[in-house]
Amino acid sequence: MSTTSDWPLPPDSLRYVLPQRLVQLLQKHPLTRDIYPLSFGHYRRARGHRMHRDRHDDELLIYCTEGEAVLTTGNQKIQVEAGDLLLLPSGEAHRYATPDANPWTIYWIHYSGPLAPYFRQYLGFSGQTRRLHLGRQPRLLVDFNGLLSVQDSGFREQPLIHAANRLRQLLTALPLSHSGIQPKQQTELDLDELHQQMRQNLEGRLDLDSLAATAGLSRYHFIARYKQMTGQTPIQHYLHMKIERACYLLDSGESSIRSIAEQLGYEDSYYFSRLFKKVMGVSPANYRRVNRY
Repeated sequence: MSTTSDWPLPPDSLRYVLPQRLVQLLQKHPLTRDIYPLSFGHYRRARGHRMHRDRHDDELLIYCTEGEAVLTTGNQKIQVEAGDLLLLPSGEAHRYATPDANPWTIYWIHYSGPLAPYFRQYLGFSGQTRRLHLGRQPRLLVDFNGLLSVQDSGFREQPLIHAANRLRQLLTALPLSHSGIQPKQQTELDLDELHQQMRQNLEGRLDLDSLAATAGLSRYHFIARYKQMTGQTPIQHYLHMKIERACYLLDSGESSIRSIAEQLGYEDSYYFSRLFKKVMGVSPANYRRVNRY
């Protein structure tokens, strides 16, 4: 059962708690049973907001857009500020409070389901990490507000099934909205700039030294940071972008495989075909034949 704070709402704020009968429905429904919300809301300038939970049985995600707060969990005391994303896992005691002088504004969701631990890892909250710094993310605000739009549904089943799937969308989109989410103290790479550099060089060659120079890091540290942030090496990502482009060229025209290889900077079309098959699982010729429908 979700435990939400019961303090009076400030102006222009919202707290939405699902009735237990609907929580039970979401727990059993095949479209929602893997991950589903229990309560959610938006607190604006939440003066006096404080909470102490010795234990709770759900995941709590908080996105702070203004102000500050102090979070204590385990043996950590964390100063929270605008742009921070917090995830407090099921079963973990915690407390937080926001100062009257600069109260926080937050979006928050209590949720549960068997996929919750997997989403925790997917979002980057591994080990003792409880805070990631995202900065301002307009797309995330859109997703939160979409979830909040269920408030006038009259607790009907279909809008709440939709809300559960909006929650899944929000969680899966988070790393896309800011691929570099990492603990705040770590140096972040500008992935947008790096990926733009890759896109501009799809028809030629781009070496690791050029990418590392853009990031202002040595080759070794650049590869390590990039892989930590994205799950793959920069050259793997660059190759995958080239193969995506090759798929588009195979789908959209009649150019020969040799011509497409040359457009993507590969003089040896056989080498290009081997790379393509390694990524796609089929040769370029088979890809073109199978996907002409």
